[in-house]
Amino acid sequence: MEQDYKCCNCQRGLCAQGCGRDECQLNVHDYLADLPDNQTVTDLVEVQFKNTRKGFYRNDNHLNIQKGDIVAVEASPGHDIGIVTMTGRLVALQMRKANLRPDEEIKRVYRIARQTDMEKYNEAKEREHDTMIRSRQAAKDLGLDMKIGDVEFQGDGNKAIFYYIAEGRVDFRELIKVLAELFHVRIEMRQIGVRQEAGRIGGFGPCGRELCCATWIRSFQSVGTAAARFQDVSLNPQKLAGQCAKLKCCMNYEVDQYIEAGRRLPSREVVLQTLNSDYFFFKADILSNMVTYSTDKRSAANLTTIPARRALDIIEMNRRGEKPDSLEEGGPKVAPRPVDLAAQDDLNRFDKKKKKKKKNRSNEPGNDKGKPTSSAHEE
Repeated sequence: MEQDYKCCNCQRGLCAQGCGRDECQLNVHDYLADLPDNQTVTDLVEVQFKNTRKGFYRNDNHLNIQKGDIVAVEASPGHDIGIVTMTGRLVALQMRKANLRPDEEIKRVYRIARQTDMEKYNEAKEREHDTMIRSRQAAKDLGLDMKIGDVEFQGDGNKAIFYYIAEGRVDFRELIKVLAELFHVRIEMRQIGVRQEAGRIGGFGPCGRELCCATWIRSFQSVGTAAARFQDVSLNPQKLAGQCAKLKCCMNYEVDQYIEAGRRLPSREVVLQTLNSDYFFFKADILSNMVTYSTDKRSAANLTTIPARRALDIIEMNRRGEKPDSLEEGGPKVAPRPVDLAAQDDLNRFDKKKKKKKKNRSNEPGNDKGKPTSSAHEE
């Protein structure tokens, strides 16, 4: 944690001061960090702790704090150790997003972390995994219907936060007494949901990227199956559910665009009438604005795909009592026949032709060629 992280010193690209430690979850780029008066606009800073826990603090001591610095901040009781993730103008915007007002009572930044602070911090972090295992066993012995997903010690080691998951309300007063006797620290129980737990644990999604809840999502919105229906996604629970066993948050990313594009398509209940037959809605490709119709209402028969603009024109013609010859503009189109590559040339063109052997006809009867001739005539 004592290494310096900075971007290249080139004149273009991202601001080097706004880049921090990329191994932190919910890492952001402070693109206003290179402005001359960015530090003097406000004394508020954003500090990140273990996993996805963040907080806002005041720099009352006017320390020269940059993004990526390790600081000791005020806690109750004692102090905590965190990493500065944002300073200046963007902190006020983040507080507004978190529904916090600048005039509320905000804790202070004590100092930049010293060597002794880091030693206590590392000792407290080494105790977290063993504490989580023992606390799970204690909850199991008490018969509590809850799951302790993570334990986070404060930077000075005087307090521990136990993150748990439970479907209903849990009376953990007896559990707090047991944990206080086991670990001799102040106990704080904090209930989280399965999505928050997935964000704290981290992982990779089926898209190949890190989970959104572990990288940038701070507030979770409800996701319904209607988002899948608008996008024509198969309602398969195994494909729609994420690692938290809830519907994927990314289902809400493009649903507004699909809804807007779907408004430009004709209604599914309208039947297109032509001189030859009636066509019923079969399926639609929302993004390409193409609609497929079938002559059978319940099965795929004589499927014809036309643009949505053409379908709207036919609907308007039917309202006027007119019927086109066919769904396609300019009459039905003959589908091109598939090209047989094997029929383009003879398959035997690569075979070697056998050379014919010349026969020796010198010994054949009636052939005088090849016989020796006498030098003198017979008398």
